[in-house]
Amino acid sequence: MPAQVANGELRKEELKGPGGELTVAVIRTITDADGRAFRAVVAEDHRNVEVSVGEYVRDLAPALIVLAFALMGAFFIQITVGLAPLESLRVAVKNVIAQRTARLDVAAPSEVQPLADEINRLLDAQEKALSRARSRATDLAHGLKTPLQVLSADIRTLRKKGESELADEIEKSTGAIRRHVERELARARLAPGVSGDAACLVREVASGVVAVVKRTPRGKQLSYLIDATEDFMAPVDEGDLSEILGNLVENATRFAKSLVHVSASASAGEVIIKVVDDGPGIPEAALHAALLRGVQLDSKGGGSGLGLAIVSDIVEAYGGRLEMANANSGLAVTIYLPRHG
Repeated sequence: MPAQVANGELRKEELKGPGGELTVAVIRTITDADGRAFRAVVAEDHRNVEVSVGEYVRDLAPALIVLAFALMGAFFIQITVGLAPLESLRVAVKNVIAQRTARLDVAAPSEVQPLADEINRLLDAQEKALSRARSRATDLAHGLKTPLQVLSADIRTLRKKGESELADEIEKSTGAIRRHVERELARARLAPGVSGDAACLVREVASGVVAVVKRTPRGKQLSYLIDATEDFMAPVDEGDLSEILGNLVENATRFAKSLVHVSASASAGEVIIKVVDDGPGIPEAALHAALLRGVQLDSKGGGSGLGLAIVSDIVEAYGGRLEMANANSGLAVTIYLPRHG
């Protein structure tokens, strides 16, 4: 029997029907004006309710699935369109990092444009700071050259007076200072922002370097082979490549027995420039030390110990890398420069 319910209140219960079947019933008690209470009960077989619910779910499920896919598509479009300005900003930043451009050249919506403007202002400030720092380094280096020349004259005077020991000590100190000056001058020659659009003909630059080195007493005794096509381009400024090849070819000339080989090739995403000599090479333990500033591995002297370090600085400025290894005969120095675009 259904439980008592307040007057007018609807209550749902599960009851057993006349045949013992489970039913879903809605009960309401009604009291008339004479105070008599009537209980109204409306019941439906539970199985019929389950069938109706099942049919409703089956009819509704396809629509819900379609709605879900439509909402996911709308979300995807919204996110794609909404984040498109950030993607273009990311590409612009990547181009600045890769030194293809110096500024963020991107048309961004009003919500993103202030960020792009702030980044451009930061790049401007950084470029000015780098320019000032390089100018100061150049001024300092040039300012030290004149006193060094005076000291060189004093060293010669001391030797003439028989003060060889004192002259050697002063010459050793001035040599260290001169190496630092030469290194800073070489670093200052690199532009504050190396352009990713820089390019030059490798064979043309290499031929110019070799022509100069051939005029030296040592260069006249050697053969030089340039293995690069006439139109092969390297992603580096012509002056910087001259500095790189000048140091490498000069070093190779000092150690080579008969041949210095300069080659240029390309691989996936890189330009490879290699200078190989047929000299004695470098002991494996000393390969790393050869890149350190002021380290001279040539017992004969005649060098500043800065050549490879300067080359390494220039290559790093272009996002490349330098590797050294002993070849079958001699030393192979390989430069890897990233290709832009």
